[in-house]
Formats: sequence, C-alpha cells, structure tokens
Amino acid sequence: MDILQIVTLGIVASILYIILKDINRTFAFFVIVITGVIIFLSIIQQIGSIFQLIQTLGTKAQVDGMYLETILKIIGIAYIAELGASITKDAGLESVASKIELAGKIFILLLAVPIITAVIEAILRFLPAT
Repeated sequence: MDILQIVTLGIVASILYIILKDINRTFAFFVIVITGVIIFLSIIQQIGSIFQLIQTLGTKAQVDGMYLETILKIIGIAYIAELGASITKDAGLESVASKIELAGKIFILLLAVPIITAVIEAILRFLPAT
C-alpha cells in the first residue's frame, strides 16, 4: 500500500466517522480503530526494511550489537506508544493517552541508560586524569 492509498483510506475513514458518530458512536470508533490497524499492518513491511537497513549500517560501522538492538527497541517503543496514545485520544481518553506517552518515555529512558553510561565513560576516557 503506498502513501496515496493510506491517505485515501484515512480520509474515507474520517468521513465515515463524522457521519457515523451521531448515529452509532461505538461503530464509528471501531471504524477508526480498524483503519489504524489496517494502516499499521500495511507499513509493517517498510518498518522491517528500515530495521534491516539500520542493522546493516551498524554492522558495517562495527557498532556493538547490544547498542543497535537497544536503538531498535527504543524506536519500536516510541511508535507503539504513539499508536496506543493516538487510539485512546480518538476514543476521547486524553488522560489515558498521556499516561501511555509517559510510560513510553520511561521505557525509552530505561533502555537508554546503558548507552548513556557508555557515552559518559567514553568521554571520561578522553579527559586527562587529575
């Protein structure tokens, strides 16, 4: 599915939502959720290609596999948290969406700690000993 098809699907789903929200709010919400799932499933292949490219570049640059794996996990968490937050915002649950976003940020920070530690240790190795 290319970007024009995805945008068209999004526009059609939005129009259906606007029409259906006054008739049956639950059904209108499911239209939005199903549309989000279809769009997500249509881009999974591209996400896999991006991950493979990052792994190839990391191998060529001789980056430690642990760091590369961590970066890919961070990217995955960011996108999953964004998707979950968007769906809950669409449902009108702004407070739940903000908690999902906060949880995503905490998990990202937790995964980033080893990378931050390695960067600080590398910087300290370059500084002259006192």
